[in-house]
Amino acid sequence: MLNNTKLDLWVGIFVAVGVLALLMLALNVSNLKTHAGDGVYYVTARFENVSGLKVRSPVMLAGVRIGQVETIELDPESLDVLVRMSIASNIATIPIDSMAGIYTAGILGERYVGLEAGIEEDFLIDGSNIHRTNPAMVLEKLIGQFMFNKVEE
Repeated sequence: MLNNTKLDLWVGIFVAVGVLALLMLALNVSNLKTHAGDGVYYVTARFENVSGLKVRSPVMLAGVRIGQVETIELDPESLDVLVRMSIASNIATIPIDSMAGIYTAGILGERYVGLEAGIEEDFLIDGSNIHRTNPAMVLEKLIGQFMFNKVEE
């Protein structure tokens, strides 16, 4: 009887650790990490197209995650998309002439904002705007252009 109780206890601990590991994996995959907002500054970029980009998508610089997308809003006047991003405050030396682009990561096609550092000596600060942007590439549009060019030949 005592051995059964001990075995049940160990099985329960094992199951609890497994459930906790699955929960952590799900949070990492869905970008729902806890984020208190401390130690960040906010920058905004204007894009023509953000196809597939979502709130909490990563912001990357040189392949390293430095922040996340906070809001995505359509400007009713220009019909451009305003993307507000939070960037870790320890990454304070991003040149003001840096470029932001929307790229696809991996097989699953998750979209992220990639920053390419510029050469200016002034840096992005809280409330800065990134003026140089590359919109998301829409696969259907590229295929249509390719097929249209083939038909013309």
